[in-house]
Amino acid sequence: MKTRYLLSVALLGLMAGSCTDLDVDVKSYYEEYPDNDIAVEAKAADAFFAFRGALGRRFDEGNSMNSDEYTGVSFDGDYLNSRDCANFSLHTIDYNNSKNQLNVYNDIMSGITKCNRVITEIGGEETPAAARLRAARAFYHFLLMDHWGDTPILNHVLEEDEAIDRSPRAKVAEWIEEELLAVRDNCTDAVDMNSYGKPTCWMVDALLAKLYINWPVYTKDVTDAAWTYGTNEKLKDCIEACNRIIESGKFALAGGDENPALGNKSDFKMKFFYNNGPQIKDFIYAMPFDAVTQQGLTYARFRTWRRGQNANGLYSIEMTKSVGGNFALTPEFAALFNLPGDRRNDCIVGDGNAETFDVYQYDASTGDKTNVRNTYKGEDVTFTRSITLKEGAESADLNTGADMKGWCQGYRSIKFFPNIDEYNTYNRNQSNDVPIFRYADILLMKAEAITRGATDPKGETAVSLFNQIRSYAGAPTLAAAPTLQDIEDERGREFLDEHWRRNDLIRFGHFERPWGFKEQYGSNDPKMRLWPLSIDVLNVNTNWKQNPGY
Repeated sequence: MKTRYLLSVALLGLMAGSCTDLDVDVKSYYEEYPDNDIAVEAKAADAFFAFRGALGRRFDEGNSMNSDEYTGVSFDGDYLNSRDCANFSLHTIDYNNSKNQLNVYNDIMSGITKCNRVITEIGGEETPAAARLRAARAFYHFLLMDHWGDTPILNHVLEEDEAIDRSPRAKVAEWIEEELLAVRDNCTDAVDMNSYGKPTCWMVDALLAKLYINWPVYTKDVTDAAWTYGTNEKLKDCIEACNRIIESGKFALAGGDENPALGNKSDFKMKFFYNNGPQIKDFIYAMPFDAVTQQGLTYARFRTWRRGQNANGLYSIEMTKSVGGNFALTPEFAALFNLPGDRRNDCIVGDGNAETFDVYQYDASTGDKTNVRNTYKGEDVTFTRSITLKEGAESADLNTGADMKGWCQGYRSIKFFPNIDEYNTYNRNQSNDVPIFRYADILLMKAEAITRGATDPKGETAVSLFNQIRSYAGAPTLAAAPTLQDIEDERGREFLDEHWRRNDLIRFGHFERPWGFKEQYGSNDPKMRLWPLSIDVLNVNTNWKQNPGY
């Protein structure tokens, strides 16, 4: 179990009620900013963790459904919710009906505003202590730019009635790069409990690598049907950022994820278990969650099949709180989990090589499958890899039907394996920390940069980097250099539920590839590579225009 730091939470609680409106005068907060480390750290932490609530549910819904990972199914109106998730799956996002997911824009903007307030209060951007806040601010801008394209560069606290325009995406990308390079050396290089979940120089390098590998996405018109990745002048910079992390020796694929059931050997599945945390050497930057003190993570609620609770539960301990079951893995994505010996296969309830999967309960302590058959009202539960919509139902509802057949459509994810007792006691909240940047991502981004034509000054090859991932996971290694398709597929296996799949599909030019039901009932318009601004965001920012295509 995680150790809970009640003092830190109490300090955060003092800040939780602070106003987040963009037009509040920062001078109204203090005549003179408290000159002590505890107060500064509390204010900074409020800014660092501003993304927690969005990441715990709505950001997850939008990204997961918008990629080929999931189909947002419904059950005769149950979990239809005005087609909010179905619209993401079909690439027909509605700026009004999907506003619950799209309004994470406001959560991210709030994080930027909090960063700017603290930067102002501690003496401005040139103060060394401001470096971590500027890094967090750059990360929030990256999230906005990645999903919505043109983004306001908000590098100061807005004055009352000050309007700000959206800047072109390419300009935002360049500004983010400048910010990160300016602050990197003033961010801590510590990797410990105190730095966990907060910006470090390694988080900056990881974000730079992510920015650089996507450079042609952000600096060209990716919504043009003629867009291609083409040449990328930043591949060398991507490799340099990756190498700084690799050469630090502070991160590894294995370590801190030992599984007693495997003789205390490192285990991929344990990285994401409910007791993960600062001990995981693969985590460069993560969002801490705790079912009691840092709430908001509810992934198990929606990934557990619709009737997977109580006596018919998916786990060896009954889930007494209801589950949603509307996250069904697409058959195309589930098929990636097909490599012999690959531990990542055990992160889904399904078999990538088979059309059906007999469901057994999962041990609540180890996360592994037991020999207890999962049943519902005396009937054995069997999932199907394919998803079949209910005959005669409205196609855009992605309705599979509210019966045994409908509830069992699609394989499911148990990657972020919940503590069932906590789920039951704390209103479905989980204690799994969610990684944002991992060492595994650094290795695969470097392998991709090499495969796209860059040269590593350290002499590593794409196949040697790729095979580090495969060997750790227990999957077969490659004898020859990986193709870009190999890397894209490997990223799918490695980063399920970590919110990079949409980003990857766009970069690899496969966002319009047929999967799920979007080919029949949705859209393959390249303009859908950007999300629309929600009606709520447009109503507040009346000088902004909606993204083209919506």
